[in-house]
Amino acid sequence: MSEKRKRTNHTEEFKRDAVNLVVNQGYSSSDVGRHLGIPISNVTR
Repeated sequence: MSEKRKRTNHTEEFKRDAVNLVVNQGYSSSDVGRHLGIPISNVTR
């Protein structure tokens, strides 16, 4: 049987920085997701 994936918990600072890249610096959600190594769907929420 396969193991369950462990859910990644990001710090508030990490989340603020990701939002800042999209909202204030004009990067696309997909660019930010790829750069930070997180799913794009996590950026667009």
